[in-house]
Amino acid sequence: MTPLDFDPIERAEILWERRWGADSAHTTMAAATSVMRVQQLLLAAFDALAARHGLTFARYEALVLLAFSREGQLSMSRIGERLMVHPTSATNIVQRLAASGFVERLPNPADGRGTLARITPSGVAAMEAVTAALDEADFGLDALTSAQVETLTSLLRHVRVAAGDFRDEPAALLPEAQ
Repeated sequence: MTPLDFDPIERAEILWERRWGADSAHTTMAAATSVMRVQQLLLAAFDALAARHGLTFARYEALVLLAFSREGQLSMSRIGERLMVHPTSATNIVQRLAASGFVERLPNPADGRGTLARITPSGVAAMEAVTAALDEADFGLDALTSAQVETLTSLLRHVRVAAGDFRDEPAALLPEAQ
């Protein structure tokens, strides 16, 4: 990627304010579009790291989700819900993972028409490899100090709560690893 010679968000904010005035939402527009631009930059970097291990970041996320589940398996609907993707996208992700041998598809005993995805040992190995690469890259946030990362996470949590991403209640304790 070739860096631009200017900050496109800063330029957009200036133009926004010129067009709609000083009382417009030019600063919040700049903040929101900055979040979106950073998301695109991080996703491109994460996809590049995951590709070295035969994955996309979306498929890696599905593997992590499965690995974190109690039995290493989840229904297609639960995968889609947790990854915030359309059910068709969840099915596509699992089909691609199954074709690579990273998951197996099983009938869902709780839903005669449904399918479960279960992570395989090769899926665990691929997930661990990508996790190590992301950790090594500090998840693309190495330009920030630890305190800045904590502040960023806290600020974005407020946005997520306000958007209804989750109920803002005290965190439930996780069961001990078995």
